[in-house]
Amino acid sequence: MSDSEISSTKPVPVDASTFLEGYRWMLKGRYFDDKIGALYRAGKVVGGVYLGKGQEAFSAALGMLLDREKGDVFAPLIRDQAGRAAFGEPLLDAARTYLGSASGPMKGRDGNIHRGRPAAGQPAMISHLGSSVSVINGMLMAKRFKGETGFVGGVTAGDGATSTGAFHEGLNQAAVEKLPLIVAVADNQFAYSTPTNRQYACDSLVDRAGGYGVTGYSINGTDLGECLSVFQAAIKAAREGAGPQLIVGKLLRLSGHGEHDDASYVPAELRAGEFGKDCVELAREKALAEGYFTESESEALEREVVEMVEESFGLAQGEAAPDPAKDDWAALSTSSLIEGTH
Repeated sequence: MSDSEISSTKPVPVDASTFLEGYRWMLKGRYFDDKIGALYRAGKVVGGVYLGKGQEAFSAALGMLLDREKGDVFAPLIRDQAGRAAFGEPLLDAARTYLGSASGPMKGRDGNIHRGRPAAGQPAMISHLGSSVSVINGMLMAKRFKGETGFVGGVTAGDGATSTGAFHEGLNQAAVEKLPLIVAVADNQFAYSTPTNRQYACDSLVDRAGGYGVTGYSINGTDLGECLSVFQAAIKAAREGAGPQLIVGKLLRLSGHGEHDDASYVPAELRAGEFGKDCVELAREKALAEGYFTESESEALEREVVEMVEESFGLAQGEAAPDPAKDDWAALSTSSLIEGTH
């Protein structure tokens, strides 16, 4: 183990209120994804659908522990519905984007996953995986140039994204500049259908932390308590000037790469292993065992979340799509920069 690596096999206990908040965001992510999957199969969603089933604990922990009031920024990916919601993205924004509503943040003009609100600290998702590291670097550098302090940036990536040049360049820059950056790598065992033993030769992706000169953590990404504990420590360290923090969460995608993929390439023994367990069910069992809530309270929470998800989609489904004959299709958000307006 290198000096820069921090093992987190025994996480610091997380209090009941924090755990339950994380579980709530996990439920929102799970039920939203379930609804999107059903709409996709019914032909109601145009384009691909990529669900975060199995990744909710890892995603929610980062999203909820970042603090927008302190100027934090967050670049989530396609499997981060739980983290997006926890960071402050309304479920209605997500529903509108998937259904192509002109009232959504992208006004129905982009793919169903490329949504964001940069003014609220969340840039739109980039399909070229690994590229968001440099985007967040730029946002953090801009804040630094303006004299702001106390902020942190979060960015997520999959194990496959760590093999890209963009990821390497971004993390290297962040390390050199000692940016307050959290890089959360969801090591879900496959880059689409390519297993990790064909992606990297080191024992774990956290082994790379020493080479970049950043702090590394390797955690069980299916354990909500461990995710909350480690992200909390890493965000505190970054906010206090310790530079980039690389957190690798070991988990398993519990669905295909997308809803078009049956994931038949995933071995049965991997599904039956430690990381094939459902993080939502594990968190629920932990909350019940610790007395954080009762069975009836758990069921009431699930009903509440389902109603919220259904309400969001009910509103989005009744809204109009863009009108190509009437809408202003200018690509630039700042109208004063459009040619011919001066």
